Amino acid sequence: MTIQESGAARPAGRPRSEKAEKAIIEATLDLIAEGMGVSELSIEAIASRAGVGKTTIYRRWSSKEDLVVDALATLKAPLPPLAGTSVRDDLITLLDAMRIEAGQRRGRCVMNVAMSEADRHPRLMERFVKRALEPRRRALQEVIERGIASGELRADLDVSMGMAILSGAMMWHTKWGPPGDLPEDLAERVVDAALTGLVP
Repeated sequence: MTIQESGAARPAGRPRSEKAEKAIIEATLDLIAEGMGVSELSIEAIASRAGVGKTTIYRRWSSKEDLVVDALATLKAPLPPLAGTSVRDDLITLLDAMRIEAGQRRGRCVMNVAMSEADRHPRLMERFVKRALEPRRRALQEVIERGIASGELRADLDVSMGMAILSGAMMWHTKWGPPGDLPEDLAERVVDAALTGLVP
């Protein structure tokens, strides 16, 4: 075999590595979604479900917490682009992303389990909030602040309260609302109801 032939064969290892990583993430999410708490979750169980060795996992993650944070973060899609044409439209875009994520059964189950164990695993949840939730919180805050500056929202509006009203209403519908699929116009209805009390 020539050097050139040998070099051409090397990239084949990359897809296998990515495939193993994806299998590990999927196995972690599946086990949690099936009811296994974070405390009970083990690297052995994840390796067995993913069809890899424990060393394959430890080469990528130094601890179970690191793996769980990365796995949970994959449930959060990238922030949707905001048109910036109106506060109402951008709020609907951000809240609709919440609706779409909540409609994914595995994501909903995993988030419920993870949040219920926040007291037992504060470091894990702190890192997850920073990585996956904080960017969404910041985006919502910036849209509301922009609305105050442009006059689309009340000048004396409490930004934190506005964020709580909007995100809280969506959380209620996604976690405690009537069973079944969430209405496609849910974000629009929540935003319009909230703006009735927020506009000048």
